[in-house]
Amino acid sequence: MQTNDRPTSPNIQRVIESIRGNLGEKITIDDMARTAMFSKFHFTRVFQRVTGVSPGRFLSAIRLQEAKRLLLTTSLSVTEIGQQVGYTSVGTFSTRFKKCVGLSPSDYRQLGGVVPHIADGSRRSRRGASLHGTIRSGDGDHPPATVFVGLFPDTIPQGTPARCTVLDRPGPFRLDDVPDGHWYLLAQAVRPGQEEALDEHPLVAVHGPVVVEAGLVSKTLDIRLRPMEVLDPPVLMALSDARRAALKAAS
Repeated sequence: MQTNDRPTSPNIQRVIESIRGNLGEKITIDDMARTAMFSKFHFTRVFQRVTGVSPGRFLSAIRLQEAKRLLLTTSLSVTEIGQQVGYTSVGTFSTRFKKCVGLSPSDYRQLGGVVPHIADGSRRSRRGASLHGTIRSGDGDHPPATVFVGLFPDTIPQGTPARCTVLDRPGPFRLDDVPDGHWYLLAQAVRPGQEEALDEHPLVAVHGPVVVEAGLVSKTLDIRLRPMEVLDPPVLMALSDARRAALKAAS
């Protein structure tokens, strides 16, 4: 969520809840605008301002987020899951899923929703900037075991991050060789004791855009984790299993 627009947030939240309850149906921008009780133009503008992304992209992200859940919790086939979340073509569903999550639906299911390692997506450059700061826990005396930190071109964390790292715990981070551009930093963790829940009720922090020009970053980032909200875009990428490895090592 990019802004706390109190007068309109309940309307947008009602739209998101309606989407989640009707994923198998064809949902248009006109449908969403009617649910919000706004004109189509006003709805699109407000939705973008409140969530940070367009209604269409948010809808697509929710469909894929539900597909991730179904792949891990049911025995439905990939075709059946695609249909259940609103795709009429299994090819379109599989292509979109792989582009956004980083794995095919079958591989995502086989790997249990996690990958051994998350690689950077952009080429390295000696002139790239170093982005650094601190990730702070929002859970007081019970910080999460591991924290994923990544840079993305917009507020939906999907595909391959431009740069990323995994911290053993909340604290200082550093991302080197950051290419020029406008980036959004995402940090995600899970509450202690919920490490096997993956995307269920994660802790998140989103900051941006961070402007990198000519290898320079304007300031050090100080970011605090918080519980994910309804208005936050879903995290689509498959996360690293580093937190599970850390738990196993500590046990």
